[in-house]
Amino acid sequence: MRLPLIGLLAVMLGGTATLQQVYEPGNGVSLPMVVKEVKPQYTARARDMRIQGSVLLRAVVLENGHIGENIEVLRSLDTDLDQQAIGALKQWEFKPGMKEGKPVAVRISCELTFTLK
Repeated sequence: MRLPLIGLLAVMLGGTATLQQVYEPGNGVSLPMVVKEVKPQYTARARDMRIQGSVLLRAVVLENGHIGENIEVLRSLDTDLDQQAIGALKQWEFKPGMKEGKPVAVRISCELTFTLK
């Protein structure tokens, strides 16, 4: 018997698989609002190389205000700094986006900047 992928995942997880709808902001869907921001840290190598600029990331803010697992780098700055930006974004907390008065998962883009002083 062949199960579709979602059925296979449900069997593997020992329960019922649910797919969460992810919304784009606009058309009655509000943007999530940042309530806790964590700044990314420079790596020693990037600081020594004097790399500056920003990393553009795309992620989903879940209904609970946390960042989902899949974070995509849309514009890279440096491999190490990209990972620092991802690590920082995973720690951010949000007031979730809303649709019809209920919290929903919303896709966001976020730019994290690295500047030397």
